[in-house]
Amino acid sequence: MMQPLLEVRNLKKYFPVVKGFGPFKEIRWLKAVDDVSFTLHKGETLGLVGESGCGKSTTGRAILRLIEPTSGEVIFQGENIIALSQKEMRKKRREMQIIFQDPFASLDPRMTVKEIIAEPLRVFKTRENIKKRVEELIEKVGLSRSHLDRYPHEFSGGQRQRIGIARALALNPKLIVCDEPVSALDVSVQAQVINLLEDLQKEYGLTYIFIAHDLSVVKHISQRVAVMYLGKIVELGPVEQIFNNAKHPYTKALLSAIPVPEPGAKKEKIILEGDVPSPINPPAGCSFHPRCSGKKPICIEVMPDLVEVEKGHVVRCHLYSGEVKRGI
Repeated sequence: MMQPLLEVRNLKKYFPVVKGFGPFKEIRWLKAVDDVSFTLHKGETLGLVGESGCGKSTTGRAILRLIEPTSGEVIFQGENIIALSQKEMRKKRREMQIIFQDPFASLDPRMTVKEIIAEPLRVFKTRENIKKRVEELIEKVGLSRSHLDRYPHEFSGGQRQRIGIARALALNPKLIVCDEPVSALDVSVQAQVINLLEDLQKEYGLTYIFIAHDLSVVKHISQRVAVMYLGKIVELGPVEQIFNNAKHPYTKALLSAIPVPEPGAKKEKIILEGDVPSPINPPAGCSFHPRCSGKKPICIEVMPDLVEVEKGHVVRCHLYSGEVKRGI
């Protein structure tokens, strides 16, 4: 089988939280990403979904080392980039890019569009004709050359996101982390940007990690979906299996919240009780058990492992483990 473009193994990112001061100072750890593993093949899109604060964006940024992971491995094209020096990692950044959520905050307001798109080309001292490359990129994302001398504030949100996409494409990357790239846009504009990303993926053979809240968008663009809860992946599998045969109770609750596009159609919603536990003090056992209506005694004490329930479809739930089947 072809080697994956990306392998994430046991990735963790803990942030220190300081309480008190002096001799009374106490350091606790916020477990934003807690033992995340998955693989990604060339040309594939992996959707990463979950509630706010579950660790999706932190996972994406830790993979690119925009924030340094606490531990784990990120194998990109057969090389563990976590072990690279800052100088070596800088060279790798040509092949790994990110599209940010806020298309206004991610663009320098003092730079023209031409300067924004050309910046990565100048930083990496490319031998390409920069002017020609910038003009090619701006047209590739659906804007015109006349936009190049304008500033970010002169554009709509959708146009600004197209500029961000052009900047991400400048160095011909192989992997792009799309960190909620359409969540700040109107619905009609979302569709245009999603279609643009799909067209670019087909043309350039791009590989995406697509982080989003909107499950209908994820279903449209992804081949596989990973569901995160409190820093862990609780279910991962092909998009059809996740949407048509979800196993984890948290995944089922998320899917039940998707609006039905047919007037008068009825759909049973699963209402989760309680709040998401604090990642500073996560519950013992399964992290989802305080909100799970089907929990068993073992769920309160033992963290479940990821279990394969179908080919390529894994779930972190005791309901599918041998312990529950044996009546524990």
